[in-house]
Amino acid sequence: MAKKWYVLHTYSGYENKVKKNLEMRIEALGLENNIFAIEIPTEMVTEIKDGGRRVEAEKKVFPGYVLVRMELDDRSWAAVRNTEGVTGFVGTQGNPSPLTRDEYNKIMRRTNHEAPKKTSTTLEVGQSVKVVSGPLAEFDGVVAEVSPEAGKVKVMVSIFGRETPVELGFNQVTRI
Repeated sequence: MAKKWYVLHTYSGYENKVKKNLEMRIEALGLENNIFAIEIPTEMVTEIKDGGRRVEAEKKVFPGYVLVRMELDDRSWAAVRNTEGVTGFVGTQGNPSPLTRDEYNKIMRRTNHEAPKKTSTTLEVGQSVKVVSGPLAEFDGVVAEVSPEAGKVKVMVSIFGRETPVELGFNQVTRI
């Protein structure tokens, strides 16, 4: 039987607990030769907090999901399916569907800590902000566009009575 990667659906926020519970079940039931690896795909994200403070954080790529490499048979299926926090396998018509090698590689590429870091922010289009640094410091504006990949935000600022788009870094604005 082939070792394949399967996706488990879990209660959101319980991914680490499911991994720990599953590791204990594998050992207790002697399934080391059937279930080989458990992965919770994560990636490093730079979050921009109020005032432009940058904070590195590890975030789950797919909250509520865990990857398991296993040989699927009745015994291993039952052990995994009945692990506390697991709500089921991802698949069609109740049957677990294994990931293809390409799907698995694409998911794990995102978890590579050499991969470009993502930036997240709480800024949203339509939100009022104050510019806190640069030549337009103390001006108020409205967010017109957010570009997390670039760490930039386009703000419509009223200069001499006209709305003018200004591109700023996340650290140059704060929410009002």
